[in-house]
Amino acid sequence: MRDRLGTTQPTDTAASRTPDSRTAADGTAAGDGTAAGRRATGGRAALTASARTAALRLRLTSVYVVLLTITAAWLATQGHAGRARFVRHNSSNVHHMEVGKWWTMFTSGLVVDGVPAWAGIAAVAIALGLAEWRWGPARAGAVFVFGHLGATLLTEGAMWVMLTARIPGALSRARDVGISYGLVATIGCLLALGPRALRRYGLPLLALVLAGAWAADQQLADAGHLVALTLGVVAARTAWLRNRASSRSPAPGGGPRGEPQ
Repeated sequence: MRDRLGTTQPTDTAASRTPDSRTAADGTAAGDGTAAGRRATGGRAALTASARTAALRLRLTSVYVVLLTITAAWLATQGHAGRARFVRHNSSNVHHMEVGKWWTMFTSGLVVDGVPAWAGIAAVAIALGLAEWRWGPARAGAVFVFGHLGATLLTEGAMWVMLTARIPGALSRARDVGISYGLVATIGCLLALGPRALRRYGLPLLALVLAGAWAADQQLADAGHLVALTLGVVAARTAWLRNRASSRSPAPGGGPRGEPQ
């Protein structure tokens, strides 16, 4: 009745808020925004810290990937003649070995050849990074270099024998650059030291694919890939690698062997 006579005014909830309550609400909203900002900043900082930690632990892979990227970016700025000249001067072929340019065995591993540069660099980052994560930089680098240099020397040695025997098809100035020998050797070593399923199925499958590529093209590099895979498997049988791999394998209790769970 009093409402009808106008003796009492309806309560305005919004108007009845005191300055203190509005200030508290605004403060809460601002606090929520600040907290969200802090969480976002903390997430970015954690991501940056994780990336820095991974880069430091995978320092060999990081340096090699940077070198491959710089070389690929520089070659992309060159014309066809410039790229061909660079590849010709850095090919690890019989002619360069005979004239003493042994350094080409190393510089040839800075060129991504046969596949898009981003694909080759990504493959190196994954395979070499996994090997370095499991075995450390010294062992991972040793396997990669062993595969690269070993396959290069064996294939070019076979080419030299063919040239000496005057077998048709042998070339003293063959184009021989790329990361594939070291990459295949590293992958083969990872498979040989991996779980039983990878050893039983993954390794024969990779060998079958490489053999099929060699049978189809019969190129020097295809034969070198089979040699590199063999070298990777041989490296996996050394105690230097097997002991390291077994120390990092899962223990029955769930944690790495030799480390507290």
